[in-house]
Amino acid sequence: MSAPTDAQWSAMTKAIQSMFQRAEAEPFRTPVDWKALGLYDYPQIIKKPMDLATVKKNIADRKYPSLPHAAEDVRLVWTNCMSYNADGSDFFLLAKNLSKRWEEKYSKLVADYNLDANMGGAFDEANAASKISLSDKREFAKTLYKISKEDLGKILVEVDTKCPQALTKNAGEDECELNIDKLSPAVFQEMRQFVATCLDKGRGSKKKTAKRKSAG
Repeated sequence: MSAPTDAQWSAMTKAIQSMFQRAEAEPFRTPVDWKALGLYDYPQIIKKPMDLATVKKNIADRKYPSLPHAAEDVRLVWTNCMSYNADGSDFFLLAKNLSKRWEEKYSKLVADYNLDANMGGAFDEANAASKISLSDKREFAKTLYKISKEDLGKILVEVDTKCPQALTKNAGEDECELNIDKLSPAVFQEMRQFVATCLDKGRGSKKKTAKRKSAG
């Protein structure tokens, strides 16, 4: 994959800036100040914080090897918000709406410059070196039954954003089926990590409840 041209980077920056300037994007412009907001579980749930200003700076400093890598960090801004906030909450719906608008803009940019929308280079090599085994898929499928409906909903939203081919929706779109075989290695690893985090949180809550009962 050849390095992006200055014109391509300029178009990418313009697309991000158009999202940045939207009034409803205000919460996503700068890093989440979780300490000031009292969100002390934020670092445990969100492993890689991201915001639009950071993406713009990374582009200016040419820290991304390709446009798709930059686009993935923009997606992370929305998916982080949807992972942390409850499905159906104001922030969740706001991030979901902005995610759709971003994908529309990015798809147009990819078409205009005839770009490969997939991340190449070292990223693909890393994926090739870490193929998902059948046992990994089976274990992941089992863990999905152990998490809450709310957390499962967050997984489906992220998959719909990052790997829509892995979801099969019915006509009414009130139900959908996750096809693990169609998940990309990167998305699979990300979802598996998210489930592990959910299970750890669940175990921590159970321990606290048990302590309270024993103390009483």
